[in-house]
Amino acid sequence: MIPLVQTFRTVVLANGAFPEHPVPLALLHDADRVICCDGATEHLLKFGRIPDFIVGDLDSISDDLKARFATILVPVSEQETNDLTKAVHFCLAHGWSEITILGATGKREDHTLGNLSLLADYAQKSSVQLLTDYGVFAPQLQRKATYESHVGQQISLFSLNPSTFFTTTNLAYPLENRALTSWWQGTLNEAEADFFTVEINDAHAEALHITPVLIFREF
Repeated sequence: MIPLVQTFRTVVLANGAFPEHPVPLALLHDADRVICCDGATEHLLKFGRIPDFIVGDLDSISDDLKARFATILVPVSEQETNDLTKAVHFCLAHGWSEITILGATGKREDHTLGNLSLLADYAQKSSVQLLTDYGVFAPQLQRKATYESHVGQQISLFSLNPSTFFTTTNLAYPLENRALTSWWQGTLNEAEADFFTVEINDAHAEALHITPVLIFREF
């Protein structure tokens, strides 16, 4: 059973809205290491923690902070990926494959949507979760998964592939081999027990090449 929040010890802090909810703040406080996207550095320092590494194109960090943290700066100049992806790739290169992402939502909505969709890419090489001040987004790559829940918990399912079909149990609005062809169609569901299951099927995909789906559970 997949718990609501997994104890991944590597945190990537993006430069969106800095977390305020006690759950993501506790993960940030207790992490073994924090990898900052460059623009998030100042927010982390105000929180009272020094980053272990600062990764990005370094266009959103002051010259003073560049000089202060010169030994942990990891400049990546290419512009094909955003700073969040640069930071995740840095983690994977160091063998840190269990990753919690914070600060990746809020502020600009286009950045939020982009960061959420990137979870599907990250899931191919890592175990990853993205926390907001309201809940947890996690990609599901398995054919079937069981999630820890509680009665009344708000649940949303997002399909990144219109040929993926969903079957669920213990949700107020059950799905039975149903394709979600638009992002809104799987939102605003509700758990009816202390667990629920999500089974996905893509008849056109090989077993190891399933397009991940996103599961959101509120705190």
